[in-house]
Amino acid sequence: MFRKNNNKEYRELLEGVQLQTLVHGEKTLMGRFQLSRGAKIPPHQHPHEQTGLMISGKLLFTIGKEELEVEAGDSWCIPGGSEHSVIAVEDSVVVEVFSPVRADYLPSLAPTKF
Repeated sequence: MFRKNNNKEYRELLEGVQLQTLVHGEKTLMGRFQLSRGAKIPPHQHPHEQTGLMISGKLLFTIGKEELEVEAGDSWCIPGGSEHSVIAVEDSVVVEVFSPVRADYLPSLAPTKF
């Protein structure tokens, strides 16, 4: 699958959290997230491994009991089944890959709330 850039195809997952599904295959899905300063993704877990790259901004991750401040250029991999949450310290842009594919992030389906 190949996809041309289109900055208009975002959908709101939570207040201040926007997702643009970029590409997906049989085993992975890549999305670009925009988080507004102060946005919160509450503690949650899912079976998907989640690998990310911070493009811009600053986020505060809590993974299990560990807090991590993430800035532009930082990357991560959160194992499936791990409880995690996020607070946007600044307006931020993140690219993440999920494996297996998150069906709720496919463009034709409505997102599942965290």
